[in-house]
Amino acid sequence: MDQRNERAMRPWIASYPDGIAWDVKIDTRPVHEQVLAACAKNPLATALDFMGGTTSFGELARKITAFAGALQTQFGVKKGSRVAIMLPNTPFYPIAYYGVLRAGGIVVNCNPLYTVKELSHITANAGADLLITLDLQQIFEKAEQLVQLGHVKSLVVCHFPDALPLPKKILYSIAKRKDLAKLRKSPVRDRIAAFNELIDRKETPSAVVIDPYKDIAVQQYTGGTTGVPKGALLSHANIAANMSQIDQWGCGLFYPPAKVVAVLPFFHIFAMTVCMNVPLCNGTQVVMLPRFELKALLDLFARTKANVLPAVPTLLSAIARAEDPNISAKLASLEVAISGGAALPNEIRANFAKKSKALLAEGYGLTEASPVVCCAALRVPSKPLSIGLPLPGTDIRFVDIDNREVAAIGENGELEVRGPQVMTGYFNNDEANGEAFHDGWLRTGDVGHMDEDGYVFLVDRTKDLIICSGFNVYPRIIEEALMTHEAVEENNVIGVPDEYRGEAPVAYIKLKSGKSVTDTELKLFLADKLNKIEMPREIIFKDALPKTLIGKLSKKELREDYAATKAKKS
Repeated sequence: MDQRNERAMRPWIASYPDGIAWDVKIDTRPVHEQVLAACAKNPLATALDFMGGTTSFGELARKITAFAGALQTQFGVKKGSRVAIMLPNTPFYPIAYYGVLRAGGIVVNCNPLYTVKELSHITANAGADLLITLDLQQIFEKAEQLVQLGHVKSLVVCHFPDALPLPKKILYSIAKRKDLAKLRKSPVRDRIAAFNELIDRKETPSAVVIDPYKDIAVQQYTGGTTGVPKGALLSHANIAANMSQIDQWGCGLFYPPAKVVAVLPFFHIFAMTVCMNVPLCNGTQVVMLPRFELKALLDLFARTKANVLPAVPTLLSAIARAEDPNISAKLASLEVAISGGAALPNEIRANFAKKSKALLAEGYGLTEASPVVCCAALRVPSKPLSIGLPLPGTDIRFVDIDNREVAAIGENGELEVRGPQVMTGYFNNDEANGEAFHDGWLRTGDVGHMDEDGYVFLVDRTKDLIICSGFNVYPRIIEEALMTHEAVEENNVIGVPDEYRGEAPVAYIKLKSGKSVTDTELKLFLADKLNKIEMPREIIFKDALPKTLIGKLSKKELREDYAATKAKKS
């Protein structure tokens, strides 16, 4: 392909930062092989930091290998066995994750905050007989019920205090022992194996030959906010390719002496790839928090001097709103923050810049793409409000929502993706696979356009699109306008049935503490920012807005709330 044709097909290449090539060679070696190689290269370096307790790369490798051996000998894990992991961010998670892969198994991630009903669907659908979890009572009791319901046969249970440095371990065992499950009294105690005892056996796993392109590494469930979760099948090559793409895009950002903060949960695809796989496979330290608390995060920066923060907009918003007068000093080590998981409002971007000098780059991805598709440059500024450029080796296009023809530059359409990171398909779901792909391209459900320089801009999701009097109304445009009002802290816009217009936008608002505004005042404020069709029919004020389990504002609960309220009135 000559340069003229390539620019026409891939206009983003001309906008790539210096030193990055689109057609770079993509590394598809299985991730567990890469992390064990990194461990062997520098075994004394610190791999994991959890609450001040550290794990070296050498120790990490020994535990991964020993755990893989125990999985094979005690539980019969082999190539293709599905093993569920239900753990918060602790050192146990990467050991379990890489151990399962080394044994030949397939990781099935489970969110510890899911209900037993949701967990039952995932484990039963995947056929995961073994579940690795924690002895914190609020988590263990769900695992216990899964065994009792027959969805899981056996449990490997990690002892939470073992993750802590010695002083904290002693204090926790004394002061917080009521938070720990009493495993010996569990009705499923004969189905439980202790994680540390399996490691202590120091068994050597047998070799497993992996075909990176055919063998599945992770079965990641997605779509729970809009329907029954589907298991996206991510091959070893899919995951490794996305790591390689991100590595190239980072221009050395994820190499020592960098330290990457993992406050996003590893069971989420964004954190699994960007917070764990990419840095650890490069021999870079990962600094963990089990959950997000602003003070704990700021203290972590002050203690570790970490410099890379993958985040979601709600986390960045909390930093932007923080009233700590010393926050800039505490965040002084932060060089790059990467926002993903949801759209980043410009208001949050602007307020974050007042608290930190770090480059704030917005990225975009989805579970089915392992997950990253596009990202703003991580070393130099990108176009404002853009999600950046397609990663190396990634092709994208926008197609007309109605006729599926390729949209022209600047015209809105549904984003479609093609690249080595795109999943092999959904597990046992031919109907969903048929809907997910169009002429070999992955349909994302996201609406936007590309400009003449190849920068990508998203306006909304096709499922969130509001058809109002025959016109397309994008909730994100309304949400962005609302965020510019000084009293608005968060907002979420949904479409509701309307007898005259078919659908109409309704805005839910959470106000900042100490601020007040009426719906009439807000509509006057929006008058020169939105057209008449985009103007919300109603503005509803709430003390809190529902979020998904990784912090995205959720429309599903708002639609249910609106329907329930209307039903009561009728």
